[in-house]
Amino acid sequence: MPTSNGPDTAVVILCWNGKKFLEEFLPSLIQNNPERAEIIVADNASTDDSVDFVKKHFPAVRLLLLEKNYGFAEGYNQAIKRIDAPFIVLINQDVRVSDNWLPPLIEMMEQDLSIGALQPRIHAHLQPACFEYAGAAGGWIDRYGYTFCRGRVFDSIEEDRNQYALPEEIFWASGACLLVRKKIFESTGGLDGDFFAHMEEIDFCWRLKNAGYKVMYCPHSVVYHLGGGSLPHGNPFKTHLNFRNNLAMIAKNLNEKRFTTLLLRMALDQLAALRFLAAFHFKDFWAVQQAHFHFLLQLRKINSKRTTSIAPFLSMKGVYKGSIVWDYFLKGRKNFREILREVNKD
Repeated sequence: MPTSNGPDTAVVILCWNGKKFLEEFLPSLIQNNPERAEIIVADNASTDDSVDFVKKHFPAVRLLLLEKNYGFAEGYNQAIKRIDAPFIVLINQDVRVSDNWLPPLIEMMEQDLSIGALQPRIHAHLQPACFEYAGAAGGWIDRYGYTFCRGRVFDSIEEDRNQYALPEEIFWASGACLLVRKKIFESTGGLDGDFFAHMEEIDFCWRLKNAGYKVMYCPHSVVYHLGGGSLPHGNPFKTHLNFRNNLAMIAKNLNEKRFTTLLLRMALDQLAALRFLAAFHFKDFWAVQQAHFHFLLQLRKINSKRTTSIAPFLSMKGVYKGSIVWDYFLKGRKNFREILREVNKD
């Protein structure tokens, strides 16, 4: 899908007070940027000197200055509106790329017009031999809306021993490094700005699947993600967003047994909240309660965004028909391949 007047691909970094990350990670993007690709830093109204830093040290990088901090989801929506390239890579400010990381992604998408989004193999920046929490080798989801990855189940992270070496259709692709087609991104509504951050890419991928598109994992491209660049692990606001947005995602996209699933999920959330309480994580406990309250308060608006599935949820690729919570905490299955054996029995 080449364009005669501009680049085929825009690699877009959404930045918010990220000078330290741009200083560390932007050089790898520039060094490994192929022809016909443009690097863009979309600044979410940073209050540090991120913009001046880019202007001074990376003048070839295009800057898009947003009027305010829109958050991750709406920030990308606003940036992509101003970009004309047919392919867009959404990439976090704390991602280091490897040599030849982009061509395999573009090649896979060009070869199959039914692909709406895809991700590379994502390793941990601080433990390069291991997968990274946010995406690993592609995202799955269980019947109750709990998300996990090939290579990461809850806090169990696998070393990459090439066990996920083949391209695979998945349920969701990580927003840490996500390739989309601009036309499909916009025609399916982009990222839900009400999510602000966290799980917005999973909601987006679910809508892609409801619209008949595939979401893919490309093992021939590798990037390295630090993680926690904007909101560190253990932040109560992050807990709030994850619990609230997960419920909103289910309410928006699930058709069969939606109310039963939501009730069960909210009950399981309260068990998670009790675990926070038992560990004296009082702010996280309260964050779960606030998440449920805000979800219920916004339910009418959330319902107005509902889509109609073209296929039953449980028949979609990347959906585990069981409970990942049950398997992980009660049956002791700590990695994806153990769970996959259960999938293959169905």
